[in-house]
Amino acid sequence: SPGLPYRSRHAGIRSDHEVMADDSFNAFAREQLAGLPDVAFRRMFGGQGIYLGETFIGILHQGRLYFKTDDTTRPDYEAAGMGPFQPNEQQCLPAYREVPASVLENAGQLCAWAARAAQCSGSPRKPKKQRRAA
Repeated sequence: SPGLPYRSRHAGIRSDHEVMADDSFNAFAREQLAGLPDVAFRRMFGGQGIYLGETFIGILHQGRLYFKTDDTTRPDYEAAGMGPFQPNEQQCLPAYREVPASVLENAGQLCAWAARAAQCSGSPRKPKKQRRAA
C-alpha cells in the first residue's frame, strides 16, 4: 500500500498498522476457539502456537490461522484453495494449511476443524520417564 514506508513493504519490516491488524485477528481467532477445552496459545517464532492440552494443532502467524493436516483432512483445505504455512520464502511447512475464512467465521465449525487437527498431530507428548533409584 502506498502509505507504508518502502522498507516496510520490501524488507520484511512490518508497520504498526499491520501489527495491530494481527493483534485484532489473533484476538478474534482466540475468541472463536474459546469453546475448546484446554486450548492454549504460546508465543513462538514471531507467531503463536495453538495447543489442545499438550497436543500442538496450529499456528497463528501474521494475521492467518493454520491447522495441522494429514492425508485425510488436507483435501478439505485444498478444495477451499488454502495453501501451506510458509513463514518466509525459504521455509514451507506443508502439513499446516491455512484455515478458510468461512470456517474461521463459524466458531462451531472452527472448533470441529481444530479437533480434527488434534487427531492429525498423533498422540500427545509422552511424559519423561522417571529414573529408578539404584
